[in-house]
Amino acid sequence: METEEARALRDAVRALLTRRSGPEAVRAALESPLGYDDKLWSTLCEQIGVAALAIPEHYGGVGAGLAEACVVLAELGRTLTPAPMLGSAVLSAQALLLTGNDAACGELLPGIAVGTTLAALAWSGADGRWTPALRASDAGLDGRACYVLDGDIADVLVAVARTDDGAGLFEVPVEAVRRERVTSLDPGRRLAVVECASAPARRLDTGGFAEPLRQLRDTATVAVAAEQVGAAARALELTVEYTKQRRQFGRPIGSFQALKHRMADVHVHVEAARSALYAALVDGDAEAVATAKVVCGEAFEHAAAEMIQLHGGIAITWEHDAHLYFKRAHGTALLFGDPGAWLSR
Repeated sequence: METEEARALRDAVRALLTRRSGPEAVRAALESPLGYDDKLWSTLCEQIGVAALAIPEHYGGVGAGLAEACVVLAELGRTLTPAPMLGSAVLSAQALLLTGNDAACGELLPGIAVGTTLAALAWSGADGRWTPALRASDAGLDGRACYVLDGDIADVLVAVARTDDGAGLFEVPVEAVRRERVTSLDPGRRLAVVECASAPARRLDTGGFAEPLRQLRDTATVAVAAEQVGAAARALELTVEYTKQRRQFGRPIGSFQALKHRMADVHVHVEAARSALYAALVDGDAEAVATAKVVCGEAFEHAAAEMIQLHGGIAITWEHDAHLYFKRAHGTALLFGDPGAWLSR
């Protein structure tokens, strides 16, 4: 059940995004050098504290948790607002917390919590799996990490690398690596490739990072599921609104029974996804997380596909937002691993 505090947080974020992140603002942000509206991000951090939600108070955070961060991610997903919330405030911050390194957390997390420091996490190779793509040795880090969220513009870069004892988390100076933004299916998701060639690195974890990496994978997956649920619900809302306005044969197309059934099917799928997300947040076990990964991704893809179909020809024009939801749906479905790989869990 949604708490009163969660509703207040959702309402505050939604009100701000309604004022500042309409379709024109989102498109302007996508075309900006950073790929997001840094002034809007600063406002979200200063007025609401979104980046600090899942960070403990003694590191400059709010001390809430993943559930509260997911409320924000769902709202960002609704409007497709590009922001470094997922990559910096959730993925990188949680990776640092899982190291158990109090000194490193005290040094790096306060800036992330207030939104002035943008952090990025490098981990996977071209296959998108959670097997570390980088290798640590006495000479430094070597390898090529792909799909690094905001990796080309980050101020702080942390990287998961294979080590003799399994895996470790390292801080890598951004000037010691080659970073390049890559073209992605979803224009609202900024991805980069990070190449290391004997890059100097400071190891942050204190007792091996293999088990914390599994926890981090689950956290990232649940965070994306929240974004998918918010976006899927909004895609359905926009589709229903359109079918009430578009007229054919002298009546709104939404009054035709066949279209009612299709939208009802999407509604059921979205509500199932919402339940799967809540279960993953409450239970947190492997099966619940895997279920959220699959169900939330499929629900968003279903909602986006029907959005394209029921809007008709206008949906495939650049000026309409339907294609942006469609691209986000398919991009997020593959983020942090192909859904098929999660079915075995």
